[in-house]
Amino acid sequence: MAAGETKAENTSPRSPEAELGIKVEDLWEVLEPQLTPTEKLNSCFQDLPVSSFPVPPSHVIEIPSDTSLAETVEILSKHKILSAPVRDADAPDDASWMDRYIGIVEFAGVAMWVLNQLDASANGKAGSTLTRMDSFTYKKQANGVAENGLTSATSQSTDDGSTSVAGSFFETLTSSEFYKNTKVKDISGSFRWAPFLALQTSDSFLTMLLLLSKYRVKTLPVVDSDNGMLVNIITQSAVVHMLAECAGLDWFENWGNKALDELGLPNTKPCDLLKVKEDEPVLKAFLLMRKKGIGGLPVVDASGKYAVGNISIRDVQYLLTAPEIYKDYRTITIRDFLTEVRSYLTKQKADSPLLHGLITCKRGDTMKDVILKLDSKKIHRIYVTDESGLLEGVITLRDIISKLVYEPSNYFGDFFDGVLPLPADSRV
Repeated sequence: MAAGETKAENTSPRSPEAELGIKVEDLWEVLEPQLTPTEKLNSCFQDLPVSSFPVPPSHVIEIPSDTSLAETVEILSKHKILSAPVRDADAPDDASWMDRYIGIVEFAGVAMWVLNQLDASANGKAGSTLTRMDSFTYKKQANGVAENGLTSATSQSTDDGSTSVAGSFFETLTSSEFYKNTKVKDISGSFRWAPFLALQTSDSFLTMLLLLSKYRVKTLPVVDSDNGMLVNIITQSAVVHMLAECAGLDWFENWGNKALDELGLPNTKPCDLLKVKEDEPVLKAFLLMRKKGIGGLPVVDASGKYAVGNISIRDVQYLLTAPEIYKDYRTITIRDFLTEVRSYLTKQKADSPLLHGLITCKRGDTMKDVILKLDSKKIHRIYVTDESGLLEGVITLRDIISKLVYEPSNYFGDFFDGVLPLPADSRV
């Protein structure tokens, strides 16, 4: 290599992410040798501005706050995205970005709102106050009185004295005026609604990586502070894809060739791992994810020991966008639900992680192995099994990013007080 020539200049990268990885490599090579590999990575990412993160070829999708939930689901599904920033439809054109956006809507948040309506209709109770409907309206819905189009949610007593809802609730809901007229702003602040926590283009990669790992942030908008424009959306998936594209570079291989157990993964004990059996009702899985605030669950066989599949909160989309795939939403098992969805996806010629089967790894696999699997299959979690196939744990995108960097002492100070939850080991 000629004097003064960097590796980035001497290489023809196969992607923008690989080019970014070469910039990290150039920084890595000139750092003091007395630094540990972890310290070197932190330093490299501190020196990179977030503006250098690749921007997707398609434009950033925004959802006006007066968009209905039905339209929101359609937009997210059409663009194959799980979340999008919500723009205040009442904000003036010259509003600053802080006044222009009110939050991030996630597909899972809409799904959980729907499940809340299910509970409210089944039990004759008022749901979230953000639905702007009083308890009297809910009770009329629960007793089969036509109100806002929800006519088939009739209340019936079960043998154990609880209340259930007869009829095809999801089909009725998704065709109702209630669903079509509820605006995305009406569910702001509920369930998994995320604040509009934006990065400036001058912020560092280290800040971005810490927010996506240690803190409960899954999607980070990037704003150009000079003109107030939204220029990028960075997700955990995008970061893991970047890491996959960096395979072969010294800094990545130094970290990526470490075994999972050497890095302390998985960090959940088998006895603490939430799971559902394949012969249980699929509704139980969705309600459990809603209750625990997690994004996915392993599906195990009747013994409860062997993983046979995965179900995620985003799979509720098949109730919202294709409710015709089954009728008995309350009794259909997880196994039959996944079978029906796979059949539907095959007929639609759609690509989906659900068609790939269960993806697993072993404790002795390297971080690089896991990253390449997650990226190639476009999945958000991978299950760890032992040599006999027993389920031992789960590794999420957040887990991976958390092992790449560490938070320096008092790095954020009190900036996030009242804005974000305290750091937590989130399984989402």
